[in-house]
Amino acid sequence: MRLGLWGVFLALTESCWCAPQQTCYPGDELLGRCNNNVTETKPTCTEMHLSYCNDVGYTRTMFPNILGHQTRMDAESGAEYLLLSVIHGLLNGECTPDIRLVGCSVLVSPCQDDKIIRPCRSTCEALRKDCGHTFEAIDMAWPYFLDCDRFFASDQEGCFDPLAALRARREQTRSSISPDKPSTLIQFTHTSNSQMYSLLKRTAAKCSHISHVYSIGRSTEGRDLLVIEFSNNPGQHELLEPEVKLIGNMHGNEVLGRQLLIYLAQYLCSEYTLGNPRIQTLINTTRIHILASMNPDGYELAAAEVEDRNDPDLTNQEGHLMNGWINGRTNAQNLDLNRNFPDLTSVFYRNRRSKHYRTDHIPIPDGYWFEKVAPETFAVMKWSRSIPFVQSASLHGGELVVSYPFDYSRHPQDEKMFSPTQDERVFKQLARTYADAHTTMSDTDTDRCGARFYRTKGIINGALWYSFPGGMSDFNYLHTNCLEITVELGCDKFPSEVELYPEWKRNKEALLKFVESVHRGIKGVVKDVDGNGIKDATIAVKGIRKDVTTDEGGDYWRLLTPGTHIVTATAKGYSRVSKRVHLPQNLKKAGRVDFVLKKVPLKPFIDDHFFPMTETWDRFDPYNQFERYTEPDVVEGGIERQSKPWWWSYFSQSGISPPNWLLRSA
Repeated sequence: MRLGLWGVFLALTESCWCAPQQTCYPGDELLGRCNNNVTETKPTCTEMHLSYCNDVGYTRTMFPNILGHQTRMDAESGAEYLLLSVIHGLLNGECTPDIRLVGCSVLVSPCQDDKIIRPCRSTCEALRKDCGHTFEAIDMAWPYFLDCDRFFASDQEGCFDPLAALRARREQTRSSISPDKPSTLIQFTHTSNSQMYSLLKRTAAKCSHISHVYSIGRSTEGRDLLVIEFSNNPGQHELLEPEVKLIGNMHGNEVLGRQLLIYLAQYLCSEYTLGNPRIQTLINTTRIHILASMNPDGYELAAAEVEDRNDPDLTNQEGHLMNGWINGRTNAQNLDLNRNFPDLTSVFYRNRRSKHYRTDHIPIPDGYWFEKVAPETFAVMKWSRSIPFVQSASLHGGELVVSYPFDYSRHPQDEKMFSPTQDERVFKQLARTYADAHTTMSDTDTDRCGARFYRTKGIINGALWYSFPGGMSDFNYLHTNCLEITVELGCDKFPSEVELYPEWKRNKEALLKFVESVHRGIKGVVKDVDGNGIKDATIAVKGIRKDVTTDEGGDYWRLLTPGTHIVTATAKGYSRVSKRVHLPQNLKKAGRVDFVLKKVPLKPFIDDHFFPMTETWDRFDPYNQFERYTEPDVVEGGIERQSKPWWWSYFSQSGISPPNWLLRSA
């Protein structure tokens, strides 16, 4: 629909986006387009008769107008008025009627005492800040007639606000909303990829003091993997501020998580601005990263397969219907992204009984890079390694339950076997946090979606449910500090729009509670005697063979359940320090446990010889298989040449000649 309108608009305007023609050429006069012999008359106020501008709040205007249109007919036949007539369809309802009303204020400005009153420049600038991304999303320049410096006036010059009445109506609507309805106004509709990008960018622009957007990479078909971040210092890691990530739409046809995260971003921005103390506290103390769609290519296919509910020819009316339950699940390479991560769980099972083998920060085997690695998987792995995430949730669809690692059975032949991690109690606590805050996930009703999990009140160990290797949650646990759960949001993978608001109500509190739960366990800073933070120090808890490491400034976070724990900090070349820590049941925030380590002579350690984990953990994309695609081709003598293939450095460094078949493929 939008592309059709855009095509019509371009055709009618002959791809010209410029100011109205002021000169009347002889040929134009013969064709009746203009008249050079028009007698100039004194402009006076006149009644306004433009149907798309009939709700501007005034009835009189003046011609010639600000744009130079001499008559109402000139204005009505111009490209500016045509754009206003189709703006809703072009932008899929975004920023309307705001843009239309401001456009009308230029096209037919109010008239008083035979003088035009120009719209306020401040209104135009605010509109462009909020809505500029909507035009970028359809590859269209900001309209020339909304040039804030050219056609608008300052407050000192005397101007009027064309959006004052609209804001007043919105405020009245907001004040009339009952307490059980959201105070933040959200449009509960499905969101296309371009709409999603635009909404996230607009949200970040509205709340630029607490939010910004960034891309972690691109999908197979070149779509941005766009993240919106919320923090009181966006764009920077702050000492002792925990980092949380929320990921949706890993499977392209499971869209509810995607929509909930888009709504959550709008909610956080709006509620912070409105002064909601809970949201302000959350954002001021937490850095939240939201990747609404990890698989935008799959979503594109899934959305294309969704049948129109309003089609009268359809005989099976079941909401937002799917032409198959798995269309769009995989990425554009037909890879299931939740089976595409390195299988570190098998590595862990093979070595778990070794006394000196670490069960955390397991390196990625070199052989993994010879397999088919999706660009979406690569981007998320690199992202997960670059930021010290503490906890994470991946939102899926198809059931109503929260599952937690391990997802791969300790006996691969047994597809339903309880396979706990070292942090079984912590994972159950995280899963319980979400399930208990959800309105139906943990109840004992046996006649509902997710009823088969009623005995465990809506949570389950992943491998006990069904086993699979290469999952994202297992990767997070075994390769980074981060603990990730998988949230299955419901049995309908692509719910109808009428279900989106009820689903938001069911999940909003659970999402907020989950993010807030990162402030549990302990946190602290590991320093040397001079007060300098120690990077990559390890924090070990007695009885849990899963260590976490410190970040650049020496800060760390360790999720723990209430009770007494023996916590030890150590680092290469430093002393080992242990502390007994008691976490009471009613503790509402993470306990502060700092360590000061003294330098000691560096002694050889058996792990350095037999299990050199720290060095090999840094081996990421060792053959430059993916990074090379981001580098420009080298130009020699004006002739472009391709970068060397990803395997080139491997054979160059090893001194082994590559096989002929590989050379031929280069």
